Amino acid sequence: MAEAPAVAETADEVAPGVWHWSISDERIGGFVGDSYAVAGDRGVVLIDPHGLAPDALAKLGPVEAIVLSSGSHQRSTWRVRKELGVAVYAPALSKEIDEEPDERYVDGDDLPGGLRAVFTPGAGTTQHTLLCGEIAIVPDVLLRMPDGTVVLVPEEYAHDVAEARRSAEKLLDLPFSVLLLMHGGVVDDDPKAQIRAAIT
Repeated sequence: MAEAPAVAETADEVAPGVWHWSISDERIGGFVGDSYAVAGDRGVVLIDPHGLAPDALAKLGPVEAIVLSSGSHQRSTWRVRKELGVAVYAPALSKEIDEEPDERYVDGDDLPGGLRAVFTPGAGTTQHTLLCGEIAIVPDVLLRMPDGTVVLVPEEYAHDVAEARRSAEKLLDLPFSVLLLMHGGVVDDDPKAQIRAAIT
């Protein structure tokens, strides 16, 4: 899928060494798409990156790598790889992907930036939650609606909504206190309680 034309002008630090930016993505009906970056030992790691203004990207520091949480979140990845010459990590199961990533990963793998991959399918077949300390970066299984409510991915957008529910339940056993959603932003007010409400 072609990169969205919208570009975020700023990235906000939402936790020490963790940044967030978002755009209104016309490719998915104007729904908000969120992206993140985490500080690693050798630079920042971009996660599912939408376009970010060059000066804002430069403020994050040198980019070490790009990690895709799912094959469907390529966004500006290939342009940024070409511009910066950084490696791209993508789920091993990714098939409909525009370019071959430099590395493919599976459940349990350690990734740049201190990230650990946890397989959480259901919205699609390749989604992985990325754990980083007390933070869980979750693609598509959960969404936050404009009114602030966290919900399970609706059935019409899910590959397998029952599997998505199992993945959401799996999240409750993971060690995190801040939830970062790819569609809905930062959830830091008792996120596990919000997950429980979403799946009951």
